[in-house]
Amino acid sequence: MKTCLLLMMTVGVGAAGTASAQASARTPEKQHVNPPGLQTPTGYTHVVAASGGKTVYVAGQVALNATGNVVGKGDLGAQARQVFANLRTALSAAGATPADLVKITWYVVGYKPDMLPALREARTAFLGEAKSPASTLVGVAALAREDFLVEVEAIAVVP
Repeated sequence: MKTCLLLMMTVGVGAAGTASAQASARTPEKQHVNPPGLQTPTGYTHVVAASGGKTVYVAGQVALNATGNVVGKGDLGAQARQVFANLRTALSAAGATPADLVKITWYVVGYKPDMLPALREARTAFLGEAKSPASTLVGVAALAREDFLVEVEAIAVVP
């Protein structure tokens, strides 16, 4: 008898919990914070807290077009623009937009500070008016193919 009663209570709580989860899944909230004590960032946010919604993880995107050809061989800016075009396509497939991003990670071959303007230009064009996600840039020796100069992976939260 206790087992049956417990099962009924669990089912009842689960149904209520599911309704509550569905309601919050429809209205994800993102809080962008640049805490006092950290320098003011340029083009990214130090902390993005997200709740509700569905989390979407996008694998690293590289400068391949839809037919598998490298775009912008040897041109970091052209590759970054293609990477963000691919990221837009991937996000769209999950019902997301750049405004839904909470985190991006860049991997840049042989990174030097003079590369930053080309990367920022591509990122700014991609994000438009969206708030900047948390972001990390990592200089690497190489990516999966010799022709790749930049790769970007992302996390978004969508309704």
